[in-house]
Amino acid sequence: MFARDPLFWRAGAISSLIVTLAILAMLTADTLSVISTGGANVPAYTVINQQIGYEYVTDRNEYLPTIGGQEPLFGRIYTPGQAEALVREGKLVLQSRACLDCHTMFGTGAYYAPDLTKAWLDPAWEHLWMPMTGTHTRADAMAAFLEHPQQYPTWTREMPDLHLTPAEARAVVAYLKWVSSVKTNGFPYGFKTATAGGT
Repeated sequence: MFARDPLFWRAGAISSLIVTLAILAMLTADTLSVISTGGANVPAYTVINQQIGYEYVTDRNEYLPTIGGQEPLFGRIYTPGQAEALVREGKLVLQSRACLDCHTMFGTGAYYAPDLTKAWLDPAWEHLWMPMTGTHTRADAMAAFLEHPQQYPTWTREMPDLHLTPAEARAVVAYLKWVSSVKTNGFPYGFKTATAGGT
């Protein structure tokens, strides 16, 4: 079929654009429902008040975060507004200190230092860092390390002192705890090996 009428081609182009925009709108809405905080894969910020674990789910053939009962962070329960503010502050601290120049999160960043996507779930905080820092919770051990990493050299690649205040260190810990609760389709690959035997 061949048509010389420019109105025919204009109508075709406009209808194609409208169909494409409708499909894009549907895909965008679907994506936002999955990636928005409080959505299917990204828990609300108040998840920092709960236990977060990691387990293999056979029907999905991958490891997924688990959300358990109440587990106060730094001995307190945060309201939704407080939790959001704390997590956002932690994210800003990571950005202001250029942490992804060495670390990776959600596949973005460098591979010089450990991946931070599931850092909260690393059993080393309980088995190594709590005794080393003299603390009694994972959150306190993480905060102590972040405030004074030079006091706890355990690898050949030592973390520099970023001069975090206690409040900044706690905010980073809250952010890392929240990030660990996000369903990442099995990323980072191989993390299950590091958490074998429980978290």
